[in-house]
Amino acid sequence: MADSSFDIVSKTDKQEVSNALNQAAKEISTRYDFRNVGAVLEWSGEKIVMKANSEERTLAVLDVFQTKLVKRGVSLKSLELSHDGEPQLSGKDYLLEATLKDGISQENAKKISKLIRDEGPKSVKSRIEGDELRVTSKSRDDLQEVQRLLKGADLDVALQFTNYR
Repeated sequence: MADSSFDIVSKTDKQEVSNALNQAAKEISTRYDFRNVGAVLEWSGEKIVMKANSEERTLAVLDVFQTKLVKRGVSLKSLELSHDGEPQLSGKDYLLEATLKDGISQENAKKISKLIRDEGPKSVKSRIEGDELRVTSKSRDDLQEVQRLLKGADLDVALQFTNYR
């Protein structure tokens, strides 16, 4: 019998992020507490820019955006904030930028691979292939055990399981 396998990837659906951004921008433009504070949420190239005239309002814009992301099924782990999430004064406005993380970094791939080796079933093998991991085993039950293990683990990257064969 051939080995069964699946891939561990970290991909962000940019269309869902765009939809969440548009919903959040619409809500910000209509909410009373965002009137006259210059609150803006928009794409700037590959970055998402949040602006307002105070630090608190900028963080409130971020909160509205994160709420919309969660409602659309996008993990907040795929959002990387600049300056550790602290708005920076830029002219007269406070500015906060975010980028989307796509792919699993080598460092995180090694952590995941080590976790599978240490805590997963012994028949399971994992291999790093670029920005994803391929996990193989003779037993499909062992592969499902690895998926449960990774879903329960506290990793700083959003994981999806694809190509289950």
